[in-house]
Amino acid sequence: MRTSPLVITATPSTYQPHFTHAADRDWPETNCYLDLWIEVLHALGHDPIPALACLLSADHDGFNWTFAKQQPEDLRRLYGLEVNEENAWLTALELIESGPARGVLHTVEVDSWWLPDTAGTAYRGDHVKTTITPTKIDTAQRTLRYIHNAGLYELSGDDFDGIFGLHPDGTLTLPPYIEVVRHHPERAVSDALEIIVREQLSRRASGNPVERLAAGVADAIEWLPDAGMAKFHLWAFASLRQCGATAELLADLAEHIDPLFPSAASAASPLREVSSSAKSAQFKMARVANGRKGDVTPALSAMVTGWQEGFTAIVAAVG
Repeated sequence: MRTSPLVITATPSTYQPHFTHAADRDWPETNCYLDLWIEVLHALGHDPIPALACLLSADHDGFNWTFAKQQPEDLRRLYGLEVNEENAWLTALELIESGPARGVLHTVEVDSWWLPDTAGTAYRGDHVKTTITPTKIDTAQRTLRYIHNAGLYELSGDDFDGIFGLHPDGTLTLPPYIEVVRHHPERAVSDALEIIVREQLSRRASGNPVERLAAGVADAIEWLPDAGMAKFHLWAFASLRQCGATAELLADLAEHIDPLFPSAASAASPLREVSSSAKSAQFKMARVANGRKGDVTPALSAMVTGWQEGFTAIVAAVG
């Protein structure tokens, strides 16, 4: 069965990111994969909020908060998008070059060292794995237009060579993980969102995962002052940031599904309290990591309560 070609024609100068990446959000960036798919769907003209139903099953296992990803089966049923691992029998550059003729998009794991949109963090400063979706490639001009995190960007020249391992001493040791995205519109299901919400909610965490997160934060107060700020940032990303971002996006989802499940929107306010309190807790834990005092108890208490109230409202609405 033939696919419908996938093309993103937007340019960095005119592209408007999705509202979930607005600067006034508590968490304008969440994690690279979640953010990537929000913008890919948005750039393709789809509403990315329904795919955030995957967050309903987020959990904390006593060590990490769930690194959330939109689920392939959800993307198929909601938008007719099939996501599979690409068989990397060619180089990453050759596979990306093949995309337009095949009518497909790719997600590609790359090194943030070569991504100019990460200036001030990883760009030319740190080797950090992340995921992008190329939207336009010109090998002759050594330019690549790509979606990453909260927007659409372009790299060129030395960055182009670096991202594809084209430097004389820059051969990629292992081929990167690459996904191929195809469009089969007929595979979308009309009542997919209702089905997916019920499925994800049936897999929701037992008890209150924020209570488990809070226990981890209390433990971190003891070891963070000796761990250094680099370790703090890694820990905060895997805990408070993922929890806060999950809650903020779930608030958007709760409002979106209210026509399907009346009163679901009442969960939005307590979930946004989780989001803002997580941000406050992260600031205070940064003080702790710097050897100063910071009382995170009120923020953690508000997070626990907000999560419980939010999910109670969603469960009651879904029935």
